[in-house]
Amino acid sequence: MKTQNSEHEQNQKDPVCGMDVSHAAVSEEFKYRDKTYYFCSGACRETFEKEPEKYIH
Repeated sequence: MKTQNSEHEQNQKDPVCGMDVSHAAVSEEFKYRDKTYYFCSGACRETFEKEPEKYIH
C-alpha cells in the first residue's frame, strides 16, 4: 500500500498567486534550480520566469 503521494499526485501551490492547483488542473510548469514549479496560468508562469527569486521562499 502506497502511503506517500508523489509531488505530481499532490496539490501544488502556484508560487505567484498562491492558488492551490490540483495535478489535473496544472496549466503551466517551469523548472528552476532543479525544482519544478506549477502554475494556474501562463501569466503566473511568465511572471515567475521574470523574477523567480522574488517568489521562492
